[in-house]
Amino acid sequence: MKTRPVPWLPQVAPTLGVLAIILLALPGTTVAQEAGDRVRVPTSHANVHMGASSGQQVLWLAPEGTVLPVIGRQGEWLIVQLSPELRETGIVMRWYRNEDRGYMHESTVEFVEGPRE
Repeated sequence: MKTRPVPWLPQVAPTLGVLAIILLALPGTTVAQEAGDRVRVPTSHANVHMGASSGQQVLWLAPEGTVLPVIGRQGEWLIVQLSPELRETGIVMRWYRNEDRGYMHESTVEFVEGPRE
């Protein structure tokens, strides 16, 4: 089967690229720009929510000093990876479905620099 060139694609391609950048910058759009980073809880406890809102249920209260890997971002919310071992620390609030990720507001954590521990 022979493919035919799409005559309108060269004119539309730049607009599609700009549109994609705008959509990724919107709040509520998941962008993994922080993926690979780690965050630490600098206060006595920090809430880990089920979703990217303070109105979402709290899964777990992370104790001070807890370091979590960041796997993505949704607006001002960081998506952090949770492991079953975390149930042994902090305060489990509602972790019924063995969630493997949670959401933390960026104001409740600090980024960790340096090599992984």
